[in-house]
Amino acid sequence: MKYIGAHVSASGGVENAPLNAEKIGAKAFALFTKNQRQWKAKPLTEKSINAFKENLDKVGIAPEHVLPHDSYLINLGHAEPEALTKSRDAFLDEMQRCEQLGLKLLNFHPGAHLGKISEEQSLAIVSESINVTLEQSNDVVAVIENTAGQGTTLGYSFDHLAAIIDGVEDKSRVGVCLDTCHTFTAGYDLRTEEACEKTFNEFDKLVGFKYLRGMHLNDSKPELGSRVDRHHSLGMGHIGWECFRYIMNNDNFNDIPMVLETIDDTIWDQEIRELYALEA
Repeated sequence: MKYIGAHVSASGGVENAPLNAEKIGAKAFALFTKNQRQWKAKPLTEKSINAFKENLDKVGIAPEHVLPHDSYLINLGHAEPEALTKSRDAFLDEMQRCEQLGLKLLNFHPGAHLGKISEEQSLAIVSESINVTLEQSNDVVAVIENTAGQGTTLGYSFDHLAAIIDGVEDKSRVGVCLDTCHTFTAGYDLRTEEACEKTFNEFDKLVGFKYLRGMHLNDSKPELGSRVDRHHSLGMGHIGWECFRYIMNNDNFNDIPMVLETIDDTIWDQEIRELYALEA
């Protein structure tokens, strides 16, 4: 079964996110558990935590179909010790927030080498950052999101994802979120059924579908291999509908949160219906 939703607002408190998901007919959703552009945030209150769990239960969305996203400031592959410690501390805080909310996943961008060290060195630091965090937390899975490959960011190739996972000691608590826009602009074609077959077979060979814990469903404004991260509404970008038809009819994408981050939130309900309509 497919579980589709969107990255909804948690404005006014995390407890509002499940209600916002329900409004668009979502069976899954993503959220920020704190302001994504600030290092520090007030701790979650007991009242907020309880209300979140009650609302999640009320709207009938399972905790494993919620895909929280961490702060954009965090760089788990940073070469400089002070900046790395700051990122690791912030990541642990994000993990603990997920624990408090009873959630099972935490989606994050792997980071960037910033031209200070090699990709290989930075990828090894990301793995170690995950190990350090998992040792200090319980249950929550660290879900690496693939990237478009802008600037010095890591994670744009399936080899990068495989290298990070290889360095993680507890393989049961690491996974991957594939973003269709990022995949495409990183150079993996998704425009036809044949292209999807080739791309996802390569993912399975290098990483493995057993590690796929979530998806971001986005069309792409930039062209194939442009290494630019700019999302578009479904069917309106360079990817087109065939990719999403393929995903909706392939069992490898069952039972994971599949989240829209498309550019027009006023049509998310429509896009969710259109995705379900693609099922044969």
